[in-house]
Amino acid sequence: MAGPAAGAKSPRSRLAGIAELLLVVGLALGLAFVIQAFLVKPFRIPSESMEPTLDVGQRVLVERVTYRFGNPSRGDIVVFKPPRGADPDVSACGVSHPEDSPCPRPTPQRSDTNYIKRVIGLPGERIKILGGHAYINGRRLREPWARIDPGCASTCTLPLEIRIPKGYYFMMGDNRGASADSREWGPIPKRWMIGRAFFTYWPPRRIGPL
Repeated sequence: MAGPAAGAKSPRSRLAGIAELLLVVGLALGLAFVIQAFLVKPFRIPSESMEPTLDVGQRVLVERVTYRFGNPSRGDIVVFKPPRGADPDVSACGVSHPEDSPCPRPTPQRSDTNYIKRVIGLPGERIKILGGHAYINGRRLREPWARIDPGCASTCTLPLEIRIPKGYYFMMGDNRGASADSREWGPIPKRWMIGRAFFTYWPPRRIGPL
């Protein structure tokens, strides 16, 4: 009886090839899921609140490891879930407070939206805002990243000092006149942080570390 033609694959070998391909695809998808869930996640800048550091549409990589073992540092650019009070249909601080002070407490519920801002105030510190600049424990913070336009809104002048609660961080956008941030809806707990933005990969002319 004649055997299979030279070079022809048996049904068993074809099935083995398909199974191998499916295994490779499955492993690749699983690895991508693990990387995004636990290690690194891409993020697109949605607004002008971080200009000139990050432009609308710019893309960054966010690492999700550092804050599992340590605490955020001042100046870190962080992707996080803001409080529910940051949502347009709520737009509220978590507690009543004087109009000339930053919001001292967020709403207890968090939003489902992802925000990106910079860590400005740390737990236990006192903070106020004068002329768009943050003052920490009575001293003006050096902020080379900040953009402060002459027509900055009322949130650029909040002279009544508040104390940041333990375990909470005061977040602000670099573009002080165009950022809705902790000044309006309060500091956020560390557990709402997704990760630290550390590298920008798009557009090509902006590729590099943050």
